[in-house]
Amino acid sequence: MTTQISTSANRQEIRALFEAQRGHQFEVARSTARERIQKLGRLKKAVLDRRQAIRDAVYADFKKPAAEADLTEIYAITTEIKHTSRHLKRWMSRHSVGTPLPFLGSSSWVQYEPKGVCLIIAPWNFPLQLAIGPLVSAIAAGNTAIVKPSEHTPHTSAVVREIIADVFDPREVVVVEGAVETATELLKLPFNHIFFTGAPAIGKLVMRAAAEHLASVTLELGGKSPTIIDETADLKTAVRRIAWGKFLNSGQICIAPDYLFVHESKKDEFVRLMAAQLKALYGDDAATSGAYNRMVNAKHFERVEGYLRDAEARGATIEIGGRRDASSDYIEPTVVSGVPDDALLMQEEIFGPVLPIRTFRSLETPLQVINSKEKPLALYLYSKSERNIRHILQGTRAGGTCINNNDVHFMQPNLPFGGSNNSGIGKSHGWYGFEAFSNARAVYRQYLPGALELLMPPYTSLKQRIIDLTIKWF
Repeated sequence: MTTQISTSANRQEIRALFEAQRGHQFEVARSTARERIQKLGRLKKAVLDRRQAIRDAVYADFKKPAAEADLTEIYAITTEIKHTSRHLKRWMSRHSVGTPLPFLGSSSWVQYEPKGVCLIIAPWNFPLQLAIGPLVSAIAAGNTAIVKPSEHTPHTSAVVREIIADVFDPREVVVVEGAVETATELLKLPFNHIFFTGAPAIGKLVMRAAAEHLASVTLELGGKSPTIIDETADLKTAVRRIAWGKFLNSGQICIAPDYLFVHESKKDEFVRLMAAQLKALYGDDAATSGAYNRMVNAKHFERVEGYLRDAEARGATIEIGGRRDASSDYIEPTVVSGVPDDALLMQEEIFGPVLPIRTFRSLETPLQVINSKEKPLALYLYSKSERNIRHILQGTRAGGTCINNNDVHFMQPNLPFGGSNNSGIGKSHGWYGFEAFSNARAVYRQYLPGALELLMPPYTSLKQRIIDLTIKWF
């Protein structure tokens, strides 16, 4: 394929790439389901051919273990491609709708068509998956796309560029690397759809830029995802799953349990079991474990370390962990109790390996705290009580929820993934990703004279009686 932009592009280069895709978009849009599936197959092969290069890249960027690279970067992409390829023909087909009696003599359907030229802005925490995952949906829907990977993970961004250059003509898909200035230039262009994954504060800037061109957006944001463990929960299972979901990727996951409420009768046992579980996962010293990665850079280390110092200054107690090393951007898996409401750990999305825990006696306590904050991207609940489960689901709002698990709903291809308001706008994955990158075009076709034509002017008393009957009965 043609060489793609490999370094920070200037304004003219970016504009040229955009115009090339805009001129080519209708040719791409005319591609059949078979042709799109073939493209996805080539993309999957390009990813798998670079499996070791991907492992090496994410390790170089922030010491992500090879097994986690396989699961969270590679598998997440290949399963999305396989699921999409299995269902794409049906998704692209005509979706017929019913014909009410007043519209006899016609047929109607919905045709999903590409939105056009799309922009995908990916984050650094899962730098391959969150760049190529949305692209799968964009390709399936028949769009062209410019992909902007994160500058904070340069090794992985380079692999993303190689993969896409190997598969696509840049008039269809191209990678543009760069920092904030590059993203700013891209957002000045009249894209038809923008898919952004990142922090809510940046999401607002993206949405503001999109509004200038009335572009639609999918915003995968974040926030503080709470977890509740009630008195009926299987505590050993809860601890095992929370430890994995929280400290995977050193806590740098938008859907990681951010803070936890545990019933007061379970708190001491929770801490004891969590200490044992962390030892089982990472040994006596996570710093020497091959299964535990680092904060992505010094800026994010300092941010999370600052949250921890702030909590300690406000009287919080470190129950587990707490060690950190600025020279390697290392923060030990840490559990903190007694964190006051005004501490940074309870106000800001942590996005790191620190878990604040609080106790409760009545479920109304966690519900009050949760509902006082912005809607979370995810809410997790560990319980055997159907009454408690129902009460929490009905009494809260969240982008998604796992019951007796956490994080894994992201990998279920039949579920929509996304937030609500501050935690995101729109959904992705599978059908929902295809829908996000498509316009649902309404098509109405008249075959025979329609009943409504009988009601055209001039209006008579008979026509008025027919109108009255229509309003009453149809």
